[in-house]
Amino acid sequence: MAAPRGVIRAMHRGTLTQNSGMDRIFSGIQPTGKLHLGNYCGAIQNWMRLQEEYNSVLYSIVDLHALTVPREPAVLRQSILDTTATLLACGINPEKCLLFQQSQVPEHAELGWILGCLTNMPRIQSFPQWKVKNASQNYEGTVGLFTYPVLQAADILLYKSTHVPVGEDQVLHLELTRDIAQHFNKKYGNFFPVPKAILSTTKKVRSLRDPAAKMSKSDPQKLGTLNITDSPEEIVLKFRKAVTDFTSEVTYDPDSRPGVSNLVTIHAAVTGLSIKEVVHQCVGLDTAHYKGIVAEAVIQKFAPIRNEIKRLQEDKSHLEKVLQTGAEKAKELASPVYQEIRRLVGFQ
Repeated sequence: MAAPRGVIRAMHRGTLTQNSGMDRIFSGIQPTGKLHLGNYCGAIQNWMRLQEEYNSVLYSIVDLHALTVPREPAVLRQSILDTTATLLACGINPEKCLLFQQSQVPEHAELGWILGCLTNMPRIQSFPQWKVKNASQNYEGTVGLFTYPVLQAADILLYKSTHVPVGEDQVLHLELTRDIAQHFNKKYGNFFPVPKAILSTTKKVRSLRDPAAKMSKSDPQKLGTLNITDSPEEIVLKFRKAVTDFTSEVTYDPDSRPGVSNLVTIHAAVTGLSIKEVVHQCVGLDTAHYKGIVAEAVIQKFAPIRNEIKRLQEDKSHLEKVLQTGAEKAKELASPVYQEIRRLVGFQ
């Protein structure tokens, strides 16, 4: 079966055989802040496609990772439920994947410790993400922030995952996971599959206020990030304030016209059109008018999702049940793997 258009390509010389009983997909998302358009286009749309194409797919709300920056307990608890509601509303289907809360499967943290004992500090110190995030915390980053790439490796390897959908900024982390798997296999015998990346070919969504930066939950410019739950009025305002340039024509040239090109990327992502088709449709339009067209396309895309999120948020017990059921199924997969790891390293 052919890979979905614009979604998948394999790395490391591997080919991606869909619907194979040997393949297992794992991916995670942090419950930090509201999910935004960049999350939707860069991760959630891919997740929806992958759950249709593969027989074994695990999606985790990685709340342990969320503790790498200070969180109020009540806020974190609500963020976990809100993230669950958003994923379900977008189309993640617990009948086609395992959707679960990371901390409800304690083997994640236990395997993280074992793998941390196989990983040297200079390797992690070289990660650009550590340098940037540590600097953002006045060079007082926690041990958890430093070692979270190892926990990320444990998340993946605990289920003997074969493929991981990643963005460009996570490729180094997956390389670490691959190296840890190979190190473990060399020391204890051939046990872990060495996971391959599934890279999205969807263009990265940029900040509406600073197209040099990707759209982010932590963007200090609130008008730069378009949240899935934003009202139509907020969406129109954010697009009206979006940074473009002094040329009125709608073209796609990310290097010389990053702002307008970002609007084209967004338009294509929410309509399913290609970049070329979008540009062709917009011949003769000025960028001011075009901003309104893109805003309306986003409003139409997110209106039913936003309504479903509101409905799900009113049913807390359902959200908790989804996570509990997912965790139980995840434990069924994780437990035998971790018990064998315990035997291999000498715990039993």
